[in-house]
Amino acid sequence: MLSFSLLTPHSSLLTPHSHSVHSTASLRAQHGSLIMFALGLDSSTQSCSALIIDVANGTVVAEASVNFGAQLPQYNAPSGFIPDGENGEVHSDPLMWLDALELLLKDLADQCDLSKVSAISGAGQQHGSVYLNDQWFYEIDSLSAEDTLSEQLAKTLSRKTSPIWMDSSTGDECREIANAVGGDNVVCAKSGSIAIERFTGPQIRRFYKNDAAAYEQTARIHLVSSFLCSVLIGGDAPIDTGDGAGMNLVNIDAWDWDNELLEATAPDLLNKLPKVEQGNTTAGTLSGYFIKKYGFAADVPVTIFTGDNPSSLVGMGASQPGKLVVSLGTSDTFFAAMPNVVADPAGCGHVFGNPSAGSMSLQCFVNGSLAREAVKDKFNYDWDQFSQAFANTPLGNDGNLMVPFFRPETSPRVDLEAPILKGSSAFENWVDADTAIRACVEGQFLNMKLRTNWMQLQPEVIYLTGGASKNNAIAQVIADIFQAKVQRLAVSGSVGLGAAMRAASNSLGKNITDLENTFCQPETNSTIAPQADATVYANAAIAFDALI
Repeated sequence: MLSFSLLTPHSSLLTPHSHSVHSTASLRAQHGSLIMFALGLDSSTQSCSALIIDVANGTVVAEASVNFGAQLPQYNAPSGFIPDGENGEVHSDPLMWLDALELLLKDLADQCDLSKVSAISGAGQQHGSVYLNDQWFYEIDSLSAEDTLSEQLAKTLSRKTSPIWMDSSTGDECREIANAVGGDNVVCAKSGSIAIERFTGPQIRRFYKNDAAAYEQTARIHLVSSFLCSVLIGGDAPIDTGDGAGMNLVNIDAWDWDNELLEATAPDLLNKLPKVEQGNTTAGTLSGYFIKKYGFAADVPVTIFTGDNPSSLVGMGASQPGKLVVSLGTSDTFFAAMPNVVADPAGCGHVFGNPSAGSMSLQCFVNGSLAREAVKDKFNYDWDQFSQAFANTPLGNDGNLMVPFFRPETSPRVDLEAPILKGSSAFENWVDADTAIRACVEGQFLNMKLRTNWMQLQPEVIYLTGGASKNNAIAQVIADIFQAKVQRLAVSGSVGLGAAMRAASNSLGKNITDLENTFCQPETNSTIAPQADATVYANAAIAFDALI
């Protein structure tokens, strides 16, 4: 899923750990109220990472990461998943995630005293699912520190591998679910997204169709996030609204399982799923397994885990409406806290629960950095010449417009193989390099604004991240088109940071806005204000939409 990087202040507080058992209350009594460490975990596609923040001092005191391919080669998953899956299948071994968690905690324990951690939360790659038999409920409640997690929980798997977000094998199942409830528009209105191949509902349906006996033996289906949260608390954790909404099974108005979608997916599915809860839910306290093995204190509260995208929203400092994040990568991604729960009528965007309350939106634009590079390379420009093109051309580009889709786009769903150009003869014949460059970038963000209007946002600030965010000329176009100031966040570990901040907010009584002000500051002197009059791009947007 998405990855970001955040520059946060670091501390040299590296205290040897102790395996004696303390409660969080007794630690505060011994050391005063200043000991407020929060641990945030991030189980992503290729690695399991974590950081610990000192909430009182506003610093990061420890960070660690375990790369699945490099450090757990026995799972034969060099990029975090099992290669060469058939028919679009992309799976991972959930036992690998458990082994990575153990390596990660050992590393953290070597860096700092884990008995000082007084709040924990985490996130997992969205859409991954874990299938467990009825032994799960007993084994998770009786973990022994004498054996590893993977050794004890291997027997609880009713399906040995887990489909993840890259899996594209469920096209038939998506159509079957949509047809059963009245079409993709109904699925979208109910669940916040049309039926999507990588989403958990279609994956469950395919499992039921292909192996009904194993489905019958499945007593619990968890997401990556709720599976790992369950392991930490030694009990069966709920699924939060953020990650749960990425399943095509949760109703975004009720924030609970949708019976019609469940029935369209597989029989008896409701009984195989955990409860759905809001992101401020305390799932439980840390299992004795981790207290004995890694030196955590007793009674440490664990806040319900969420998906990596909702966690990033918090870690990027954008959990409240008015701030939105644009990640400029191979695909450009737009996500924000929403003032109202509303689904995209065009079915291009996604609605997830916001772990800080309410809902959030996410929308991907396939023609991102690769489109910008394609135009640059067409004229043999370097990136300095690319940036200079904006100084050589006027705002609005004298009416020259480009639909910059070099390959099929998902927002909107258009199967173009080459851009559409409308303007002067030189421009339409790819002779005017500077005009083409401005038209590409203006076209990208006119399209982004048009396709995200359904979110009903009124942005005060846009946080940019990703490689192209460093380009001032691109940032200026975004500020002008959205009529909002733009700031850069150059960050590392926003998913784990968001998890730690959520833990501190939910369990340590810290205000999320105060945490954002401490840990999510933009780069110095990175603010770019809009220059263009709003009417320049309002008229261009109408013309652009007509081209599509």
